[in-house]
Amino acid sequence: MKKHNFQPESLMMSYGYRPEWSEGSIKCPIFQTSTFVFNSAEQGKAYFEVAYGLREKEESEPQGLIYSRINNPDMEILEDRLSLWDQAEACAVFESGMSAISTAFLEFLKPGDLLMYSKPLYGGTLHFIEHILPKWGIDILGFRAGMSQIEMIELIKQSGKQDRLAMIYVESPANPTNDLFDLTVCSNVAKQFSKSDKQVMLTVDNTYMGPLWQHPLEFGADLVIYSATKYIGGHSDVIAGAVLGSHERIQRLKVLRTFLGSMISPWTSWLLLRSLETLKIRMEKQADNAQKVAVFLEGHPLVKKVHYLGLLKPTDQAYPIYKKQFNSPGAMISFEVQGGEKEAFQFLNHLDLIKLAVSLGSTESLVQHPATMTHAGMEAQEKELYGITPSLVRVSIGVENAMDLIKDIEQALEAIPNEIRVSSNNSPLSKVA
Repeated sequence: MKKHNFQPESLMMSYGYRPEWSEGSIKCPIFQTSTFVFNSAEQGKAYFEVAYGLREKEESEPQGLIYSRINNPDMEILEDRLSLWDQAEACAVFESGMSAISTAFLEFLKPGDLLMYSKPLYGGTLHFIEHILPKWGIDILGFRAGMSQIEMIELIKQSGKQDRLAMIYVESPANPTNDLFDLTVCSNVAKQFSKSDKQVMLTVDNTYMGPLWQHPLEFGADLVIYSATKYIGGHSDVIAGAVLGSHERIQRLKVLRTFLGSMISPWTSWLLLRSLETLKIRMEKQADNAQKVAVFLEGHPLVKKVHYLGLLKPTDQAYPIYKKQFNSPGAMISFEVQGGEKEAFQFLNHLDLIKLAVSLGSTESLVQHPATMTHAGMEAQEKELYGITPSLVRVSIGVENAMDLIKDIEQALEAIPNEIRVSSNNSPLSKVA
């Protein structure tokens, strides 16, 4: 009988771990150790040759355990399981999402290179690109959603640095506006400027969609990055990051990770292994809740505009990208209230169930004000250009009861001053059952 290929959500319970390795324990233990004992000096030598990239690991050769800064059973099993969702050859996990991002930049960019990046981006990534990379002699070039392949190519040529393009970095959907970027177009542009001795890489931050709702490697990405703090962790109790891609590229990142010391801890690895078991269930519930909340917001008179993939219409420019790249509209909603910052703050300060905190992807719903919080470092003109207005709020929808979330949002909207109110004969709740 042909062996059945199990789905990732089934393999999250056991993949990469054998109970007989750990006294029959059904769950992988926490290997809280700094170092590992070698059976012989020859074995230690062999392990270090592979760890330091002095030679390639032979096909049947086990990955030797040396020191938890280099590798650890919890870390390795986590990397194996994360690779399943994106069908990646390999994965490297880090102590934070930003350490995953910065390590990728450090390994694959050098002084004189040009980095092309989508805008807007998560505020931490944007700051690193615009304020740190230029100090190291790396040139940067931003581009907006909706640009065609021809327009992107022309923008690169106009920079006069097309021969130095080394990486295209994309967040899609964009944080916090949910703008979409066509990854196939970005991949084609990267190939256009690649040479036989230098490949232009496409790196995609897929945090907004988690490992479930979009798989960038299918559309030509070379690296996929996650803030594992978000959906992968899913409980607001860990900080972690991950990068996925080919064996060769991930091995390069792991070598640099060893010397930067930005590896994940055994305890954090174990917590993420726990979280992966419920990832699909959590994310599906979050997406279902988000669709109901988005419909409610779209019909509310105190809401000017809702940015949510599930509300895209066939006539919208981004609709074909959404249908091609995504398996779900996700659980991230941004919307603009009537008024400005004052009214947005009135709304935020009156929420009860939904908590005012940055981050996303957790079981509890979280809300924040991008213009003054996660994207506070952007220039005022940049915020206006990319739609990060004073009235914009971002909500990460959790697994609570959907009607409870809607009721909480409704009562908080009622706190907006009367002079801003717009009369309506329609009941916002009539659109959700």
